[in-house]
Amino acid sequence: MQFLNFKIDSKWYSHALTLRNETLRRPIGLDLFEEDLSREAQYLHFGIIVDEQLVGYVLIVPEGSTSVTLRQMCVAPEFRTQGIGRFLVQQVERFLLNQGVSFIKMAARVPAIPFYEKLGYSCVGEQFLSVGIPHIRMEKILAPA
Repeated sequence: MQFLNFKIDSKWYSHALTLRNETLRRPIGLDLFEEDLSREAQYLHFGIIVDEQLVGYVLIVPEGSTSVTLRQMCVAPEFRTQGIGRFLVQQVERFLLNQGVSFIKMAARVPAIPFYEKLGYSCVGEQFLSVGIPHIRMEKILAPA
């Protein structure tokens, strides 16, 4: 299992788009390839590679020098419940902490709340709809281990 940070000109970015579309968009009747992806060059892209296959992905949107938004976290269905998601988030947090980031926020899908709570994220506010499904805002303050 290999953790990596990659750019949109990497071969992994096209794999990430496919993974995101198949796991996050198509199940709710949307198509990632119909969305405006033009700003993604400004974002941070992280993945987990197993046997030369991208099996996990996180998109991070910088919000300033010390704050980011975690977006579009996904793990390929056949690799879920193997600790890959936890490992991916922990590695992303370590990378961000080394870059001086101390605060992560996100809009988590309601079924994912327990996963993020186990990683130290807290719910903030009330549920809301995004892309037609219930979400809740979550956040975490990063601190050195």
